[in-house]
Amino acid sequence: MEPIIYKTLEETIYYEKLANGLDVFVLPKKGFHKTFATFTTKYGSVDNHFMPSGKECPTRVPDGTAHFLEHKMFDSETGDVFHTFAKQGAFANAFTSFTRTAYTLSATTNINQNLTTLLDCVQDPYFTDETVEKEKGIIEQEIKMHDDNPDWRARFGILENMYKSHPVKIDIAGTIHSINQITKEDLYSCYNTFYHPSNMLYFVVGPVDPDEVIGLIRNNQEQKTFRDPEEIRRIFPDEVAEVSKRSSVIMLPVQTPKVFIGYKEPNPVRQGQELLKYELSLNVLLELMFGKSSETYETMYDNGYVDESFTFDYTNEKDFGFSVIGGDSRKPEEVMKIVSETIDRFKSKPIQKEDAQRIVKKEIGNFLSAINSPQFIANQFTRYRFNGMDLFDVLPTLENLTEKDLEEVLHLHFSNESSTTLIVKGE
Repeated sequence: MEPIIYKTLEETIYYEKLANGLDVFVLPKKGFHKTFATFTTKYGSVDNHFMPSGKECPTRVPDGTAHFLEHKMFDSETGDVFHTFAKQGAFANAFTSFTRTAYTLSATTNINQNLTTLLDCVQDPYFTDETVEKEKGIIEQEIKMHDDNPDWRARFGILENMYKSHPVKIDIAGTIHSINQITKEDLYSCYNTFYHPSNMLYFVVGPVDPDEVIGLIRNNQEQKTFRDPEEIRRIFPDEVAEVSKRSSVIMLPVQTPKVFIGYKEPNPVRQGQELLKYELSLNVLLELMFGKSSETYETMYDNGYVDESFTFDYTNEKDFGFSVIGGDSRKPEEVMKIVSETIDRFKSKPIQKEDAQRIVKKEIGNFLSAINSPQFIANQFTRYRFNGMDLFDVLPTLENLTEKDLEEVLHLHFSNESSTTLIVKGE
């Protein structure tokens, strides 16, 4: 077991890579009442084309398979594992993103028992033709709910504008047609390929003893048999830097129109510290240009062009990245014009040090507040780790950002070739 000490934050994380390849991290938090754990595999919705474990030919599984598999992992021969967690006083959940599938639990009692149950349920897949068919009806309802959600539809609408081929443009849950093609053989193929311990990370945070927790997990894994790890070969289509479509309009039952401006990351290959610095710079830039205290936001809000729904975010993984700006607006064309003019104005002159530092201090405050949440730490630590980053390097990286760093990212990310717009109008 290796202690990793972060002096600035006065935190120590304990780490061990087990013999089967599983990465285990424990962050003891004295004074906390709740323990939170995540058991995560580096496998998400974009991983639909790959070389299956033990096979010599690639396969492409139906869209939505990763999410479908997440649903089925709480089934066992003896019943629903959710009931087991409930009896043990724990709340369990799961989520699938573009690049990860995470199984989570929070509990204040029976910690060791619950940590073991989480390991065992994720490492004991149980799929039958009957249970797979039954699940299709449940996920169909989830997809229909997404289809009725204008913000969800707009999110993937803007991604369809950006990406010509990359599967990031496909709804994480798939479509009703695609999920009805999923078989138990598909689920086992994906499970055997992506759920090997060497492709997974177990993170525990709370008032726990790291020696005890790591020993518990180590003993659990030593009692199980795993095949030798194999290199996972994911297959992605070639994707050009330019957007697929410059603009689109979709008709949905909304009272107020919506407008979104997207920027496709032209060079999504960064990992590690380079990616951390880049995405923190972009977050600072977005806040500086469009945050609630910015001149641009105040102008749009005072003129009634936007309301409190106006927001922005940035997403970046190894093979894709994008920023999205927008929200409800009765004047979508005006919002698009002002956003474009704001970016051009920032490009045309140096960023002022006092402006940059004001936003950096705000981001530091937000981060220090967020790491009081065990759930935030566990979920974000894993995402950072899978991209070669360290969550606890956020603070020193923010503190060392310069105006030059921001200006460099500003010109790299916000180009005309990488921009696209989407307007949602009422039917």
